[in-house]
Amino acid sequence: MNPVVAALLLPVVAVALATGRPASAAEVDTQHTRIGFNLKTRWGQSLRGRFPTYQGRIETLDDGRERVHLRMSARDIEIVGYPSYTAITRGDGFFDADRFPEIEFVSEPYDDALIRAGGKLAGQLRIRDVTRREVFLIEPSACERVAVDCDVVASGGVRRSDYGVDRWMFAVSDNVRFTLRLRVRETAE
Repeated sequence: MNPVVAALLLPVVAVALATGRPASAAEVDTQHTRIGFNLKTRWGQSLRGRFPTYQGRIETLDDGRERVHLRMSARDIEIVGYPSYTAITRGDGFFDADRFPEIEFVSEPYDDALIRAGGKLAGQLRIRDVTRREVFLIEPSACERVAVDCDVVASGGVRRSDYGVDRWMFAVSDNVRFTLRLRVRETAE
């Protein structure tokens, strides 16, 4: 899968894990959240990408479980230090950002225990109008107020070809590894 997809999933996972508040909505803190991805070229080069523009929220459901909603801009995706790779990634051979400007992830409902103890978070990822179920791994919490005082850390891999992002396969790996470090805005209770 493309780095954009990987990056998208990562923030979604982090957002889903980021709340720990009963009956309230939480907005992703875009100043402190980082969504990134890595992919390899056939020559062994590791490329680091990031999603600088995104928005997300964590919704509390009636039964007390939560669901993460995340949207990332394909038009703003960046391959750090490589403007030419950035242009290719945004172009029609990869994310086709002019036709498909957003990548979206919506998690399956999860319990607060997931963001505290760690575990698997599943959800629907949409890239280039292709929607697939993906699963990401949430690391155990490092503090009491997860996503406020410490990051929700998530990672996982996707295959870009599963989303029709199958150009440049001879040069760039099909597997994309993403990482997410997520915080939410603290709200008055």
